[in-house]
Amino acid sequence: MKKLLRAICGLLTLLGIHGCDYVAMKELKPGVSTGYEVRDLMGQPSFEWRNQDGSVTWEFARTPEGKANYMITVGPDNIMRAIAQVLTDENFAKVGKGMSRDEVRHLLGKPGRITRFERKRQEVWEWKVQNPFPNVDAFINVHFDDAGRVVETSRHEEQKG
Repeated sequence: MKKLLRAICGLLTLLGIHGCDYVAMKELKPGVSTGYEVRDLMGQPSFEWRNQDGSVTWEFARTPEGKANYMITVGPDNIMRAIAQVLTDENFAKVGKGMSRDEVRHLLGKPGRITRFERKRQEVWEWKVQNPFPNVDAFINVHFDDAGRVVETSRHEEQKG
C-alpha cells in the first residue's frame, strides 16, 4: 500500500499536482533519504543552489496558490541533510533592508507574484501564507528598489470570495 501511495504521489507530482507533500514530509528523513528519493517524492526542483561545502539546496516552490515552499539540502554523498518549509514568520522576520533578491529567494523561495510599481520605483514580491482565518488569504511582501535591494517588508490580507 505504501509503495502504491508513493507511486501515485510521484505521478501527480510529474503532472504538476503537489497534493502529496504531506506524504513526502513523512517519508523523507534527514541523514537517511537519498536525493533520488527526494526527487521521486517531490518532483523536479524549481531552483537549485550549489553550496560551498559541495552540498546542493533544492527549492520546491508551491506558489502561487500554495502556502508552502520547501528547501531540501542534499550532501555531496547524495544523502538528504535537511528539509524545511520556509514560508514562516521566523524566516520573514529575517528579511532585512539591503538584502538582495537572491538572498530573499534563498530564504523564502519563489514568490507567488511579482508586481512592478513604477511611481514608487519598486518591485514587490508576494507569497501567500498560512492564515488561521478560513475566509481570509494572508500574504507577505518584500519590496525591492531598482538596485534589487530590500527597502521594506509588508503584510496584507484579502477576503476570499
